[in-house]
Formats: sequence, structure tokens, C-alpha cells
Amino acid sequence: MEKTGYSMVQENGQRKFGGPPPGWEGSPPPRGCEVFVGKIPRDMYEDELVPVFERVGRIYEFRLMMEFSGENRGYAFVMYTTKEAAQQAIHMLDNFEIRPGKFVGVCVSLDNCRLFIGSIPKEKKKEEILEEMKKVTEGVVDVIVYPSATDKTKNRGFAFVEYESHKAAAMARRKLIPGTFQLWGHTIQVDWAEPEKDVDEETMQRVKVLYVRNLMISTAEETIRNEFSKFKPGAVERVKKLTDYAFVHFYSRDDAITAMHFMNGKSIDGSNIEVTLAKPVNKESSRRYSQKGQGSQNSEGFLFQNKDDGNPTTPTRPLSLPARLNSHHNPSSPEVERYVYPFLPGINLAAISMYSLKLGHFCSAVTHLDYYCNKNNWAPPEYYLFSTTSQDGKLLLIYRVVITATRSSFMPDKLCTLLEDAKELAAQNALWNLDCTFCGPTSLNSLSPPGTTSGNSLLPYGCRPYSYPSYPLSPALPLVNGSHVAQRLFISNQSPFF
Repeated sequence: MEKTGYSMVQENGQRKFGGPPPGWEGSPPPRGCEVFVGKIPRDMYEDELVPVFERVGRIYEFRLMMEFSGENRGYAFVMYTTKEAAQQAIHMLDNFEIRPGKFVGVCVSLDNCRLFIGSIPKEKKKEEILEEMKKVTEGVVDVIVYPSATDKTKNRGFAFVEYESHKAAAMARRKLIPGTFQLWGHTIQVDWAEPEKDVDEETMQRVKVLYVRNLMISTAEETIRNEFSKFKPGAVERVKKLTDYAFVHFYSRDDAITAMHFMNGKSIDGSNIEVTLAKPVNKESSRRYSQKGQGSQNSEGFLFQNKDDGNPTTPTRPLSLPARLNSHHNPSSPEVERYVYPFLPGINLAAISMYSLKLGHFCSAVTHLDYYCNKNNWAPPEYYLFSTTSQDGKLLLIYRVVITATRSSFMPDKLCTLLEDAKELAAQNALWNLDCTFCGPTSLNSLSPPGTTSGNSLLPYGCRPYSYPSYPLSPALPLVNGSHVAQRLFISNQSPFF
């Protein structure tokens, strides 16, 4: 402080250095000037950190998150006076060896002003949702609602609520997060929406691909090509359609811009489409997003647009790990009968698909989630594995599940010691968030051949009763997946909590 002239205060679990710096006049720097720093050694403070980060540009404010013990919490936020300095910090200091063998991670940090609201009645219109959210929270600017892929008269069961500031969004989340708040008699799910992914202006100036959403599932790629070629035949290079959205590639950027203005809001097969420029992803960004499990990239190498990037992270209702998957068990449904029959010579076998079976044939949340995605014509769920270490030295595992078709991702609030348990719990959590009732399974102890009453001695090889030793997922636990970027999972939304 004596050296730099900056002030420093500690409040609300963080220590603020600067904000504003000495001699600063005018408003604070705009969005995009702040970076998140993770994996900071717990006994490292401003005297070591500030000199490193001020090398790339003038610091407006440095916020170090603190524990009651006096140690730091392993992460900080650095706001520079310019966006250029923030980008330079990411470029130069990401994976920087701040102490021998200790590497920090640096990535962009955005003030998130958007909440994800799940379990909304599907018949509600945008105007009704907007009016209701304004009644129960303050600072609402807009509500983003998307029609169902199969029935355009209904919404998809979720919405994104935009607030005037991060503070307003945080206050609204705090009010709604307990999990008991109801809208129209429904208990809603509330969490931070995924922050927007920034693509630099220079890159966007080269984009020749359009992102088209709100298509009918039945609309063919050839139909899209014909519609986008009407203003200039032969302008479209190729079309890639996935469920109810598509990417339209043009030979010329000028033709892409013209087509965007010409086609936005037009009707194709009875559905009004939205058309924007697609956001490309470089290889480094693609690697980071996939490692973080925030699957908003698709096989075309483009990010889904801002409005669709809002992803819930964890459920508001804590999940338990009982002897059966009770969080999706329907008491009114009959127990699944589990038997082992001998395979005798001469028995005829017919090849079938698991998707032709009924839900009663499944006792695994992982299988059920795969079945659920296929039933909705979605791509299979993607699982991203992360780990941390418990206080007693045990390796703890957790999966993040990404549903690319809905641009959503889910992570449970418990960690497991076994890989199979972690995956089953993650699938269970995703099903609960998707509001999909899971009927089953029965306890594996009930597995028995016909005519017997106890099957414990006849469990198939590798089977055992579901009994998950688990640990709560604390916000302070650093999650890793072989790279420093995994730790950013739980803090990229400007909050020390999910």
C-alpha cells in the first residue's frame, strides 16, 4: 500500500486492493476487463500477487478471497483498466508458474446478470413469466423463453431472466434458491446461467457461418439450403442441422450478412426462426470448454449463441445416496422384477435396440438418461470427470453431465469414492433437473432366480448393493481433471458458490 498508493479493505470474505486506484476519475472499467485467477497457493498474498499481475497492465482492483483463518481461498479476481490488459493477462499468465511447481490459471471473468429458472409450466408465455418474475424479484430487464422443439405453442420448461446488474441477479438468486419458492404452484429450480462466451471482434469479422435456431425438428437440411439461397442462388456452401437448430455456411461473408438480415424472423415450415452469426471457437478455447464440461460447443466448431448459453450448474435440492435411487423412484410404480434365467442351448435370440425397451427394464440412471435423450432425438449425454482430494487423503470423483441438445449441464452436490457411483449419481441428478421421473431401481439385493426368495449369493459378477460412501461438495474444494482450468468450474459466475 505504501509503495503503490492503493487502499485495501477487507469485507464479506474478500480483501479489496484498489477499486478505484489512486487518481482514477470517471466510471469503473466496462465488462470484459476482469480476469479470474485460480489455484493460488493458500499462503500467498497481495505482496507477491500484485507485482505479477501489474506487469501486463494497470490494475483497477484486485480482490483476493479470504478464509476466516487468514489464508486465502485459492482464487482472486483482477480487474484491469482496459480489456486489452485483461486479454494480455490471460495470454501471458494462464498456467504461469507463480512458485516452483505451482501454476495459476487465468481466464476471463464476467459479471453474470442472468439466472436460469427451471421447472416452469410449459404452457406459460414470455409475457406471463416476465410479469411474474417482476413481482417476486427486483431489477428484471428481460426474460428469454424458447419454444419446445416438438410443440412450438409450449416453452421448454425453463427460461433465462436478465437483470440490470450482477448484484440484482445475486439478490434474486438468494431469494429464490432455497428450493421452496413456487410459481403457479410449481417449485422452480434457480441457478446462475452460463456467462456469455466472448469472441474478439477481429475473429467475428471473418465469420461466414449463420446460426439458425427455432427450426422444426422435421425441417430438412435441403429445405434450409433452399430458403437461404433464395436471395442469391449458389451462395450457400453447406448446411448442418442438429435437432431444432442449424449452421448455414456461406462462400462469402457479405452473402452471410445479407442472408442474416433477410432471413431473421422468417417462417420455415410454420416456425419463425432466429438467425445470428455463429461464434467460432479456437482450439485452445475448445479444449478449455470441453475440459470444464460446459459443452456449449458443437461438432461444427461454433459456440451456441448467447441466449442459449445459460446453463444450470447444480440443483437447489440436495441429493442423497440411498440404497436405491429414491430421488427418481415413483412409489406408485410397481417394483422392477429382477431375475436370472439359465441360458440353454437352442434358445433363439433376436437382436434388438435398448431404445425399444420400456423404462421398467432399466435399473440404472445412466441407462435411463441415455434412453431419455434418444427418445427426444437428442445427442447422447456427455460425461466429464473431475476429482479432488478429501481431508483424509482419499481421491474423490464427480461427473458433470452435458446435454448438448438443450445447452444445459448438471453437476450433483456430492462426491464419490468409486467411479461407477459418481457416474450414476451424475445421471440421477441430470434426470432430476430435466424433471424426468425415474422409476426404479430395486435394490440389487433383490436379484434372484425364479422360485427363490433370496438372491444374495447369486449376484452377477461385479454387482453389489447400492451403498454410496459420499462427501458433500464444498465450494472450497478445488476440482481437477488433469488441468488447472477445472478449478474455474465453481467460481466463474462471480460467486464462491454454485
